[in-house]
Amino acid sequence: MESTPQVAICGVWRVTGASVAPRLPRDVAHLWEQPLNEWQALDRCAELLSAEERTKASQYRVERPRRQFILTRGTLRLLLGSYLEKDPAELNFRYTEYGKPFLEESGDLRFNVSHSDGMALLAFVRGREIGVDIEKISTTRDVRRLAQRFFSAQERDNLARLSGKELQQAFFRCWTRKEAYIKAMGEGLSLPLDQFDVSVLPHEANALLATRPDPSEARRWQLSEVPSNPEYAAAVAVELAVES
Repeated sequence: MESTPQVAICGVWRVTGASVAPRLPRDVAHLWEQPLNEWQALDRCAELLSAEERTKASQYRVERPRRQFILTRGTLRLLLGSYLEKDPAELNFRYTEYGKPFLEESGDLRFNVSHSDGMALLAFVRGREIGVDIEKISTTRDVRRLAQRFFSAQERDNLARLSGKELQQAFFRCWTRKEAYIKAMGEGLSLPLDQFDVSVLPHEANALLATRPDPSEARRWQLSEVPSNPEYAAAVAVELAVES
């Protein structure tokens, strides 16, 4: 059987005020990260927001999440503007019925964003769907209970063999991989988390093991771990089989 060509994952690059997006070929995905405690970029990001985004920011009653929203959306605008060679303040976001954002003026450029407790992860690709997820690894959650509620039988069995720090890391590895895949699919929570299996092992070349009810769907995606700060787990899912 002929194998499907892989998508090269480039990054993760740290966003700075002088960041310029490099050329993005169709068989490459770019990843960027933005710490959400760098308040010196806040004013610049706030200036780029639309009236709707400013209204949304003002609705946050707590200052920290309000600032993190501004930094995340402003950073997304800066990078999209660089890729598209357009004024980032003039970009117009639209949303699918499941809430996934897109740009009408973006051509074949696709993007996805995730943020968690002080860090944002942003992904860009051309001509194919993409999803990312990042989560701060927490030792306070009852991960076995959460796994029992949300994960597939195979994933629960694999986690049952682990304990302590290894269990915590594997749980969040599994969680981010599942979230990245769902976000790439763009169907929100209408796709049950137990209808597909991902690996809980580190450094898997393709961590999407099985999809149901259509097993061939697994071959349409590349799901991999994203190197990140040790305090976080992160993953990216990229569509492989794309009609030219």
